This record gives sequence, structure tokens and C-alpha cells, in this order.
Amino acid sequence: MRDTVNDIGGAVLRGALWVAGLLVVWWVAHATFAPPAFIFPGPQAVFQAIAAQWGYLAHHAGITFLEMVLGLIVGTVLGVATALTVTLFRPARHLVLPLLVASQALPVFAIAPLLVIWLGFGLASKIAMATLIIYFPVASAFYDGLRRTEPHLLDLARLYGASNVATTLVLRVPAALPALASGLRVAAAIAPIGAVVGEWVGASAGLGFVMLQANARVQTALVFACLLFLAVAALALRLIVEFSTRRLVHWVDELPA
Repeated sequence: MRDTVNDIGGAVLRGALWVAGLLVVWWVAHATFAPPAFIFPGPQAVFQAIAAQWGYLAHHAGITFLEMVLGLIVGTVLGVATALTVTLFRPARHLVLPLLVASQALPVFAIAPLLVIWLGFGLASKIAMATLIIYFPVASAFYDGLRRTEPHLLDLARLYGASNVATTLVLRVPAALPALASGLRVAAAIAPIGAVVGEWVGASAGLGFVMLQANARVQTALVFACLLFLAVAALALRLIVEFSTRRLVHWVDELPA
């Protein structure tokens, strides 16, 4: 537990140093080239926009973060269920795997308007969009992990007459948890894409909605402020997933032999 907390703390510190470095580069570039504020605002203008509209931005950031979290949960559940289904039932592979690939073949901007038409302008369409993006890395990573169980363990299970379900639950799933953890980390990184794209297509709240409104009014500093809030939300979600998956895999590593 302590090692995990130290690792997370180190990641936070490294992230803070990267942010500080980027802010310095941003400030130097703006001071050197002095572009118009409506094209490229400086850090001071962005932080002034955040201070002036903190409550407004925090409210919409909370909505976007909720969409990201719910999309991650739903996408993870569906991805895990899909991987287990195609592992337990071989005939399902011929039906499910092509659909899994096809779900990623279509551009997200082509699907988002349909989701808004079908599910409305509320949370449902944004969660569905985030779920669609998160679903593939979770399902593919977990399925790949389930397939890569040590062959000698599977032979031992067959020797003892274990059923396919028992073999999957007792051997395959624990062995595939590191792969699932990797898929979840990737999913956490791309979760903001689904939420924001859904808000851009049609929404009445969220950071994507605020960005569209600010862009239409040429409030570039507010757009940058939304990007900063979105980056913080994405990093927070990534840290939550990182901590959770490290604890999960650590628990597996501590199982008695």
C-alpha cells in the first residue's frame, strides 16, 4: 500500500513539474511573440478568466467529469462482459469480434450526432459516446490477457477435469488482470474524448458546451481555461484508475501459491 501511494505521489509530483515547465514555456512564448489575445492568450489572461468564472467553470467541469466516470464504468463493464463471453463461448467470437472491430471503424464524429438524436441532449448521449470509445481498449486488452494464460496451467486444469467456466474464473481471469489494468489506463486517458465530442455535437452543459459558446464569442482565454479544467479532470481520472488498478494487481500478486 505504501509503495503504491509513493508511486502515485511521485507521478503527481512529476506531473506538477511538467505543468510548471509548460507554463514557463507558455509565458516566454507569449512574451516573446506577443500575439493578439484573441488568437493566443497569455497565462495571466487565462488565470484571470478562471478566477472571474470559477464557479461557472467548476460546475460544467463537474458535469464533464461525471460523464467521463460513468462512461468509464459502463464501458468497463461491457468490455469485461464481452471478453468473458467470447472466451467462454467460442461460437460467440465469430459474431462479437467483428462487431467489436466495427465499433471502432466508424469515426466518432459520425456517430455522435446519431447518439444525440436517439438519446437527447442530456447525460445519456455523452455517457454513450464515452462508453463507445472506452469499450474497445478494455475489451481487447482483457480478451488478449484471457487468451495468454500459461498453457501448462490450462493443461493442469484439464487434467483435474475442471470445466471451462471454472478454468476461466480461477486461472484465466486472475492471470488477465494486469492486461485489464493496462486497458483501463488507456481508457482513462481517452475518456475525455467521448464526453467532449458528445458535448460539441449537442449539449446544454459541460466543458465542451462552454468551449463552443466561448469560441463563438471569441473568448479565447475562456477556451484555454476549459482546456485546463479538462486536463485536470483527465489527470484526476487517470490517477484514480492508476491507484485502483495497482491495488488490484497487487492483490493478485499476494495470492498464495
